[in-house]
Amino acid sequence: MNYLNTLGRIVVKNCSIIGKDLYINSAVLIPIIVIDKTEFVLFQKRSSTVRQPGEVSFPGGHFNSRFDNDFLSTATRETCEELGIEKDKISVLGKIGTLVAPMGVIVETYLGILNINSLDELKIDHKEVDRIFVIPLEYFISNKPDEYFTRLELHPFMTKEDGEKVELLPVKELGLPEKYSIPWTNGKHRVLVYRTSGEVIWGITAELIFELSTKLKEQIDKQL
Repeated sequence: MNYLNTLGRIVVKNCSIIGKDLYINSAVLIPIIVIDKTEFVLFQKRSSTVRQPGEVSFPGGHFNSRFDNDFLSTATRETCEELGIEKDKISVLGKIGTLVAPMGVIVETYLGILNINSLDELKIDHKEVDRIFVIPLEYFISNKPDEYFTRLELHPFMTKEDGEKVELLPVKELGLPEKYSIPWTNGKHRVLVYRTSGEVIWGITAELIFELSTKLKEQIDKQL
């Protein structure tokens, strides 16, 4: 069989992430609210009963094929559920990018305007959200985040609670270099932190707001 013609058909202009199905696929919406002609970014603090309790995040969650046609559907559905807002009050501006986190999570990130006049119009779901708060968008344009690092390490085996060692990658059997039989480092991973007056915003949420502010500053510089 000649594969040359077929090979040409699998090359696409907008490339997808290879192995994406092996990751946790999720989507979030960065909500913007305008109060007295000033743009604010809305954040939520997760409740104590959900995964990653007490952390600051944007509304969003895992893609669910039963309810969602695409990742934008995920972001808007979760925003409506968590913030208690009607879908027709969300104006989605578009997608700002895809974040691939080192712990096996992909976050499709969208930007939207909440067409409300006050936070009092939101009826947050306290099962998932402890509270919401806003920070002027200008703050993130004018202030750089602190930068820290964590060390990533790959392990070819795991140890159970009873001490039993379970081999995950049979290095010796496969004839791989001996150095892979013990944990090896995958380098450092950047962790951004915004120290606001009210909350510490870090991790994925900080990466997303940093991406948004960076793109905004690039556009502002072009207009000058």
